[in-house]
Amino acid sequence: MKRYSEDCSLCKVMRSMAFSGLGMGVGAGGAYLLGAGRQDMVYAGIVVAAMVVFGFLGRKTKS
Repeated sequence: MKRYSEDCSLCKVMRSMAFSGLGMGVGAGGAYLLGAGRQDMVYAGIVVAAMVVFGFLGRKTKS
């Protein structure tokens, strides 16, 4: 039994922070494996994190 609302603001913020951290790690890790510089790794991580957050969390679910 769930005793909390899944649509609360704090839940959404924490979920987006978790997915952005995951996306940042995947993007920076992929750039590292391809031999990119430190600055390019950060840029790749930001782009992948934005795609993950807006791609997965931006979808509306049908009720």
